[in-house]
Amino acid sequence: MVTDARLIALDWGSTRLRAFLLGAKGEVLASKQSDEGASTLHGPAAFAQALAAVAGDWRTHHPGVPVLACGMVGSQHGWREAPYAPCPADAAALAAQTLHLADEGVRIVPGLMHDGLQPDVMRGEETQIVGALARHPELATDACLVLPGTHAKWARVQEGRVTGFATHMTGELYALLRQHSVLARLMPADGGTAPDTAGFIAGVDAARQPGALGHQLFSVRTLGLFKRLAPEQLPDYLSGLLIGHEIAHELQGGLPARLALIGEPTLCERYALALSRFGVTAPLQLDNTAPAGLWQLAQALGL
Repeated sequence: MVTDARLIALDWGSTRLRAFLLGAKGEVLASKQSDEGASTLHGPAAFAQALAAVAGDWRTHHPGVPVLACGMVGSQHGWREAPYAPCPADAAALAAQTLHLADEGVRIVPGLMHDGLQPDVMRGEETQIVGALARHPELATDACLVLPGTHAKWARVQEGRVTGFATHMTGELYALLRQHSVLARLMPADGGTAPDTAGFIAGVDAARQPGALGHQLFSVRTLGLFKRLAPEQLPDYLSGLLIGHEIAHELQGGLPARLALIGEPTLCERYALALSRFGVTAPLQLDNTAPAGLWQLAQALGL
């Protein structure tokens, strides 16, 4: 039995709950995963039951160990809505607005907001950023942190604070177009083919050329219609086209000397390949940094 637990850290996304038991130095002593994401639960009781199912034995064996959660658990449709901390923000600013559910012994990390003509928000990624900066302090001075996913985030960090960020719905657009648009008709069934690197690179290279995204998207159909791309290449061409346009936009303002990719390794590799086609090589790649971020925030809270 683990005896030196110091924190139960919850990375609670929309579709998945990942729980970590952290030790005296923030190391992961044990981990569990559940499909009871925030979007699948309704009402405080359901969230409490989901927490008990995934971490109840830890809380029994380690009474009094604090519980700190990040992600969509703090959204409008989560356990309880946590505030958004405004940019610029660091770990101390996030800790200051953490929501405490005293009856449940749970604290929820706030999201992050970048205000402006088109406001932007994140929940969960702010904690991954805190973790990335803890693991790689050299990023704190001036860096761009890219978090690929359903809603990809490009965050600018200066002097240890997130000064601003932009969200791209690249992953969600891909899923919608891949499954529910006219483009899907010439493609194999979703999940039926292995990734095609050549098709992906062709899509990225197309995004590097002048042209509106809406027009270039229709080429996914015509390239298949005229047999210039095989059916099994079309999903990757679509992916490359969308990721390529995302990168092309973000590169317009230039990038700092340090760039990091944070998230699922296969997706980060895909972004790294796309970046290389734009001449941006060898960015730092990090897997899930949420446990390290939650540990840092727990320290800032004095837990």
